[in-house]
Amino acid sequence: MYIVTGGAGFIGSHIVHRLVSEGKQVTVIDNLFSGDERNLEGVKDKIKFIKANAGSISQVAETPEAVIHEGVYSSSPMYKENPFLTAKAIEDMVGVLEYCRAKDCKLVFASSSSLYNGIEPPQKETARIKVTDYYTEARYAMERLAELYAKLYGVHIIALRYFSIYGEREFYKGKYANLISQFLWEMKEGKQPLVFGDGKQARDFVYVEDVVDANLLAAKSRVRFGVFNVGTGREITINDMVGILNSKLGTSIAPAYKENTIKNYVARTCADTKKTEKKLGWTAKVSLEDGIGKLVEYYKNKATSAQ
Repeated sequence: MYIVTGGAGFIGSHIVHRLVSEGKQVTVIDNLFSGDERNLEGVKDKIKFIKANAGSISQVAETPEAVIHEGVYSSSPMYKENPFLTAKAIEDMVGVLEYCRAKDCKLVFASSSSLYNGIEPPQKETARIKVTDYYTEARYAMERLAELYAKLYGVHIIALRYFSIYGEREFYKGKYANLISQFLWEMKEGKQPLVFGDGKQARDFVYVEDVVDANLLAAKSRVRFGVFNVGTGREITINDMVGILNSKLGTSIAPAYKENTIKNYVARTCADTKKTEKKLGWTAKVSLEDGIGKLVEYYKNKATSAQ
């Protein structure tokens, strides 16, 4: 049995669908802050669903094979709007860690490449993390607490530093969805996507099903504790990403550019994935062109008004 916190969310629901397809029993814990039970269509009758914060995990009596903790407030703007989410994310993490300690089960949890803000790529797990915003402080604290529980209690824990993840089922994240999804929704309706700055900023975009693979490999790993990058090791500019969207949509829509006034804006992300490849046996398989093609096909006959 697996527990997936945030299992009705974007990434979590993909993990749940995969686990169910592999015949696993799954318990989902989600407060539906940015997720939606409709992301679980097709598997809802095969899982146990608990509407609650991730920190309420102690109400699950069974002992799982692993906990996959995706139920973390997942976007920097959320924390800017409500700084108290920083404390809530850490509090929930302690609840998850205490549960895994008591049940003697593995934990895999979502960290973030945003920790590398201000660090030149390729970004390695050994980089010295700088102070940048609330969101990254929450994730960094979660990583350090995880290492503490591994050292004090021997809990097997892996933190996955996600780079820019895109894919199907981001409807219910709305304005917090990945840029690829947001741009696709706008361009599908003939609108110009809004780019802050000159569009030369770059991201390491990784397809969600590759991220599912990383989580399941981490859950089966014998690594006692580790922090691992989950990215492709390739960066692409926002302008070039728009070009791929145009190609797949059959459009020729130019972005609208606006001055970037965001403080501590992340200019470039690109993962060094050597450690992940060596220790977890994971590497991204889906190219950006193929991933965007899958996403365009997914939205071909769907409304994009969920924002």
